[in-house]
Amino acid sequence: MAARSAALAPPDWLVRTLRPQRTPVNRPAVLRATVALTLPLALGLAAGEPAYGALASMGALSGVIGDTADAYRMRVLNIAVPQLFGAVGVTLGALAHGHGWVAVSTLTAIALVSGMISSIGAVASVSGLLLLLNAVIGTGLPLPGPWWLAPLLLTGGGLLVLLLALPAWPLRSGVPERAAVADTYRTVAELLAARGRDAYDEARHAVTRSLNQSYDLVLARRARHHGRSPELTRLLAQLNAITPVVEAAPAARLDGGPPSDAVPAAVRALAAAVAAGSTAVVTPPLPVPASAADRAVDHAVRHAAEVVATPDIDPGAVDDRLGRPAALGVRAVRAARDVALSGASWRYGLRLALCVGVAQVLVSTVPVPRSYWVALTITFVLKPDFGSVFSRALLRALGTVAGLLVAAAVLSQVQRGWWDVAVLLVLAPLVPALTPRGYGYQTAAITPVILLLSDHLNHQGTGLLLPRLVDSLTGCAIVLVAGYLLWPESWHARVGTRLADAVEDTARYVESAFGDGTDPAARARMRRRIYRNLSVVRTEFQRALTEPPPAGRRAAAWWPLVVAVERIVDATTAARVRVGHGAPPPTGAEVERVVRHIRELTEGIRRSAVLVGVRADLTGPAGSVLEPLRQEVAAARAVASPH
Repeated sequence: MAARSAALAPPDWLVRTLRPQRTPVNRPAVLRATVALTLPLALGLAAGEPAYGALASMGALSGVIGDTADAYRMRVLNIAVPQLFGAVGVTLGALAHGHGWVAVSTLTAIALVSGMISSIGAVASVSGLLLLLNAVIGTGLPLPGPWWLAPLLLTGGGLLVLLLALPAWPLRSGVPERAAVADTYRTVAELLAARGRDAYDEARHAVTRSLNQSYDLVLARRARHHGRSPELTRLLAQLNAITPVVEAAPAARLDGGPPSDAVPAAVRALAAAVAAGSTAVVTPPLPVPASAADRAVDHAVRHAAEVVATPDIDPGAVDDRLGRPAALGVRAVRAARDVALSGASWRYGLRLALCVGVAQVLVSTVPVPRSYWVALTITFVLKPDFGSVFSRALLRALGTVAGLLVAAAVLSQVQRGWWDVAVLLVLAPLVPALTPRGYGYQTAAITPVILLLSDHLNHQGTGLLLPRLVDSLTGCAIVLVAGYLLWPESWHARVGTRLADAVEDTARYVESAFGDGTDPAARARMRRRIYRNLSVVRTEFQRALTEPPPAGRRAAAWWPLVVAVERIVDATTAARVRVGHGAPPPTGAEVERVVRHIRELTEGIRRSAVLVGVRADLTGPAGSVLEPLRQEVAAARAVASPH
């Protein structure tokens, strides 16, 4: 009976795909979405132009989807910049509307550009999405008014979301950045508390994520203020001060002694002071250090307490542990060069262009009512930077079915007019509430909203439902064939160059950790860069695990190597900390031998499509600080796959 139940159980990759993520509801975002989606439609109805109001509400929907940042300056970028790209997209789409093969060529070209710029970063990815999304709407829907009105309404609706968020900026300026730094201190406290427990690895990953977010927020603002803001200078100094604690944590873990509750409590007290912006730091008494690792932790925590308690910090004395961002113009030139020369951006752009081109050719040769939904589905699904393409296609289909059931009830039972405003008051809050749960939940929330608003433009009522289902399934099928199965890189999961690059960076980090004349700040930046890259690798592998076999199974085979490389970096940091607190440094020959084995591991990763275990005969002087590192390198080289 048990065997039969196991046989009927859904596969692990499907369970991981469908499992909702547990995240708190962002209540201010829910309130903004409710107002931004309903107000334009209400104003359009009051003015006797419901189509105008519906179009502005559609623009607000894209703003709601992009309203994900905590810091206000990042929120401006996340919402305003994509709206400009969206305005360009709907203008080009409207100009090509009704022109047959010109529309096909236009959308295909826009899809190529959209896919290529999506590789730049998060804001560019959303901008590329909105560029293509609005171009599809422009070519597929008869938009009301002159050519300039639709871009104005769509952009105005999106900027309304931003406008609703800005009034709190003067009152909460700097609060998100301070909260992020305080959260980093709390995650470091949990890392110290997890010493000697299985929860340590997960706690370290949480620290990496939190440090990434905090540095991104603080440095993004500091690039504009150029160090003139005392508050940002203090926050950056506090971030730099917690870094030695993070570096000492691996040494304390390898030391093997029992953890002390006083040390995590002290870091939590510092987190509370950072969150309150207070310099009145009351640090709990710390135990007397019993080893070199404990001395490193004690020294680092006391230094962090001094920094948090310092009211005025000289901006010139604060080093950017990740490097201050370059000027916007310099970054734009770099991004354009990288996009033009990157094979990955061309491959993704061509994949997206191929799928959109196939969709447009299909709907141009086969009578499909309101066929813009096919390309719309492809635009949303074929976003590898948003997750597994296969999983998104599956979730899109399931979410569309769920959303159509809601839309069927609304379109059949609710008369068009002011009752739609009441319906939006119910449906609008679900978009930001369900989006963090997963892509399928987001699709289920967005589908009835889009159908309700688009009915004010095409007046088809329940006649929209079956075509929308067919169009969505057709779009998913095109993505799975032309955007997934035809591209072996998407279903032959291998570690790729990113992990190999991280291992190569690790070899350089080992060299710098025990070399002469290495700047500590430069070494810290190197370590942060490695952990950031490994965090990205980990995220990519977690996405790959949601792929069906054989891709998911192959990704799982590589997973132990990702963990092993993280432990190599930890062991290197721990050895460096021990040397800095009195342990005898390793000889140059010891370091060279370890580095050689790490570089051999790098070459093996670059050459292999599957893992092949290699015996690493790594020995050295007894009691050397490099002994834990040698063990981790040997373990990494011994990782093997049965495939």
